[in-house]
Amino acid sequence: MDLEQTAIERLKMASDMSLRLYKQPLVITYSGGKDSDVLLHLAGKSGIPYEVLHSLTTADAPETVWHVRDTFRRMELAGVKCTIDTHRTPDGGNVIMWNLIPRKLMPPTRWMRYCCSELKEGGAKGRWIATGVRWAESAKRKSRGALEVLHSNKSKRLTLMNDNDASRMLMENCQLKGKRVVNPIIDWADTDIWEYADAEGISMNPMYACGWKRVGCIGCPLASKKERRKEFSQYPKYRDSYIRAFARMLAERTKRGLDGSWKTGEDVFHAWMEDGVLPGQMVLEGMEDI
Repeated sequence: MDLEQTAIERLKMASDMSLRLYKQPLVITYSGGKDSDVLLHLAGKSGIPYEVLHSLTTADAPETVWHVRDTFRRMELAGVKCTIDTHRTPDGGNVIMWNLIPRKLMPPTRWMRYCCSELKEGGAKGRWIATGVRWAESAKRKSRGALEVLHSNKSKRLTLMNDNDASRMLMENCQLKGKRVVNPIIDWADTDIWEYADAEGISMNPMYACGWKRVGCIGCPLASKKERRKEFSQYPKYRDSYIRAFARMLAERTKRGLDGSWKTGEDVFHAWMEDGVLPGQMVLEGMEDI
C-alpha cells in the first residue's frame, strides 16, 4: 500500500472512531506549514467529515497568517468548518506571546517550551485530532506513533498502532480522558512531502518559495542560531516585540524579588540568542553577525 493510501486509511479509521466515541468529526490541526497542507489535502481526498483548527500563536510570520486565512477561506467556501483557536487568561484576557513571557518570568527555551503548551497544544479538548507530525522531523518524534492517546501525565500516555512496534495492538482498552491523536503522515520523508505536494498541486506557504526551510514562530528556540538570526533580520519588529516582553518580564521579576544578571530587555534577548553579547554591551544595527 502506498503512502497516500496508508495515510487515507489512517484518517478513515480515526474518523470512524471519532464519530463513534465523540459523536463529532475528526479535527485536522493546521499550522500553515507544508506538513499540515499535505494533511489537509489528504483529509479532503479521504472523503471523511472533518473540521480544521488553527492555534493562533501571535508569533507567526505575516506570510503564514495570510496563508492560513486564504486556506480557511477556501475550506469554508467548500463547507468545511474552520476555527482559529485563541487562548484566554483566567480573567478573560487573551494569552499572547508578549504577555506570556512576563507571566512565566523567563524566556521560552528548547527545554521549557511553555509557548507551545499554552499557545499551540491546548485546543480541541475532548476531540479526536489529526496532526502532521512526522518521524523525519526530529529524533524525539521517532517515539511517536500513528495513533496515540495523549495525557498531561506522561506515565499515562499510550502509543497506539506504532508502526515501529509490532507488539502493540491496533487499539488498547483505555479509560483515560486524554486527547486521541492520529498522525497519518508519520512515516513520510521530507522528499515524500514535497513530491506529493508537487504532484497534487497543493498550494503551499509562500515562505518556502523564498528559501525558508521551516515556518513557525519567529524566534523559536528550537530553530538553529542561523535560522533565528535570519528571521529577526527579516522581521525586526518581532525582535523589538521580544525585547519589550523581556523588559516587562524583568520588571515582574524585580517586583517579586527575583535576582538576576540581566538589566534590560536587550540583555535578555542577547542571552536568549546566545550571540555572545554581554550584558550592557551595545551592538550597532546591521552588525549583529560580526
